[in-house]
Amino acid sequence: MIERRDYVRQVRTALSRSPVVALLGPRQCGKTTLARRIAADRGASEYFDLGSQRDLFRLQNPEMALEGTRGLVVLDEIQDKPELFAVLRSLVDRATDKGPFLVLGSASPELVKGASESLAGRVEFVDLTPFLVSETGYENQRKLWIRGGFPRSYFAKSLKDSAAWREGFIRTFLQRDLPQLGITIGAPAMRRFWTMLAHYHGQNWNASDISRSLGVSDKTARSYLDILTETYMVRQLQPWYGNIGKRQVKAPKIYFRDSGLLHSLLALEDERSLMGHPRVGASWEGFALEQVLGLVRPTAAYYVGTYAGGEIDLLFESDGKRYGVECKFSECPRVESPARRLADALALEHLWVVCPCKHAYPVADRISVTNIEEFVPPGDSRQWGK
Repeated sequence: MIERRDYVRQVRTALSRSPVVALLGPRQCGKTTLARRIAADRGASEYFDLGSQRDLFRLQNPEMALEGTRGLVVLDEIQDKPELFAVLRSLVDRATDKGPFLVLGSASPELVKGASESLAGRVEFVDLTPFLVSETGYENQRKLWIRGGFPRSYFAKSLKDSAAWREGFIRTFLQRDLPQLGITIGAPAMRRFWTMLAHYHGQNWNASDISRSLGVSDKTARSYLDILTETYMVRQLQPWYGNIGKRQVKAPKIYFRDSGLLHSLLALEDERSLMGHPRVGASWEGFALEQVLGLVRPTAAYYVGTYAGGEIDLLFESDGKRYGVECKFSECPRVESPARRLADALALEHLWVVCPCKHAYPVADRISVTNIEEFVPPGDSRQWGK
């Protein structure tokens, strides 16, 4: 079992200062395990699984049931009963000694209608990801890349078992999870869209191409993309805009948040098939990007692309300074002139080129090549590239 100490610390800190904490992330990423550990450590607590008929029966009169609780109250799969958000608001407003409440959800607040509005000013959000390489150990990086970070996929006895679990996850997500969220799109249509999107991993969103291939409108294709984004399957990395004297790309870039699901949708069964696939570079770049974001956890993240050819895969700010990350599937990556000029135009404090190299090394002033293990985020006491 992997101890997710950093997430435990985040949730405990949030519970100490907020009456409601929402632990959000994709299904099967370990939210329930994490919540049960935190509840056990606190002693007095009550756990409600909203996927259980027994617990739903206990919550037939939710205000009365929750009003009588003491200590930490955990509500698992809160998106299945969104009317509870209004009940929580009423409880925390009436009684200062009530709670805290830890709610677990597999969909963003924007998708669960009314969640953000009901608990505005009363809730703190913690986003849980599938396993990161900083948790599994850097010696297991290749295994994590190929299988992805969902616990049952990562810990499967064999690669075939891992692939079988991922296929079952995809089917269950399409046939059960989306309808429970009130999304009536047919599973075959969403599966075709999801598979098609896998071939756009790491590329700019092109609604016209995808909608034409699916035989739907641009608006419909966009709604499909938003659904996968709000259920934590896909990341839309938005473009950064600024006056840098160049025409900038305005479409978001699309990344699968879990490399294992990407490989399943591309029918890549093992490392050999992955290494021979034309999307291997894009797969690794997306994997590296998620690892960096998991370490940095910026409040906002962007990419920068220009029609002149310069691009920065990831742009974020920390303490008022801008930082950039380039992800390259190469042991000896070159930092091209357009990227250097763009880094200068953006006034980056530092630019990292993250790649599967053996050792980190400086390239130029404020530019360094690094692997994921030696990546040093802003605020770390170590010096970059040293």
